[in-house]
Amino acid sequence: MTTAPTLRPCDVLAIGAHPDDVEIAAAGTLLLLVAAGRSVTILDVTRGETGSRGTVADRDVEAKAAAARLGVRQRENLGCPDTGVTVDETTTARFVAALRAARPQLLLAPHAHDVHPDHVAVAALAERAFFLAGLTNFAPQLGAAYRPALFLRYPGNRHVEPTVAADLAAVADQKAEVLRCYRSQLDPPDRRHLVQGLDVLERATVRDRYHGARIGTRAAEPFWHDGPLPLRATALLPG
Repeated sequence: MTTAPTLRPCDVLAIGAHPDDVEIAAAGTLLLLVAAGRSVTILDVTRGETGSRGTVADRDVEAKAAAARLGVRQRENLGCPDTGVTVDETTTARFVAALRAARPQLLLAPHAHDVHPDHVAVAALAERAFFLAGLTNFAPQLGAAYRPALFLRYPGNRHVEPTVAADLAAVADQKAEVLRCYRSQLDPPDRRHLVQGLDVLERATVRDRYHGARIGTRAAEPFWHDGPLPLRATALLPG
C-alpha cells in the first residue's frame, strides 16, 4: 500500500472506491459547487486495477481528464487494492489523516447498501473516519481534530431511498461529458460483468432522470443523510 497523499484544505471532499464512482454519483453536484466558487477534492481509494475493462494507465488518464472537466482543486488516490479494501486500523488512520488534512465542510462518500465489497468497505471507513477525526485525543499525530459539518452518502449499484436530491438540470449535459472521459468503461461489447447491464453513462443517466422526475426537474442526484437536515422556513417556498 502506498503512503497517504497530502490533501490541501477544500470545501468539499468526495471519496470513491474506484475512479468514476464519484462522477457517476455526484458529478453534477460537484459541477454546480465549483461554479459557485467552492473548492472540491476527489479521493479515489483504489485504481480500479481488477476491473473487467481498462488498464490502470487507462483509468489514471481518464480520471485526470474527468477531474479537469469538473474543475476540481485536487484528485488523489490512496492506492488500496481493488476488490481488497479492508476496514482495518491502518486504512482507517489513512482516512482520518485525509479528512483532517482536507478539512472539508461537506463530505461525500458511498452508501453501505451495495453489492460491491469495496463500496461497502469504503462506506464503513468513511463513517469511522467521520467520527474518529473529530476526537481530539484520537491519533493526534494524524493532524488536528476535525469533523465536517455535513456528511452525505451517495448510492452505488443498489437503490437507496434518498433524503435529498440535488437538481442538476442546468449541468446534466456537462455531467455526461465528464462521464465520457471514462472511455474504457463505455459501451462494452460484453455486458455480463455489469451488475445492472448498463455502462457508467447509461446508469447515471437513468438514475438521474428518475430522481429528477421525482422532484419535477430534468435530472437530479440522490443523496442520503442520517437524520433530519436543518431548513430555514424561507426555503420552503420557491424564489
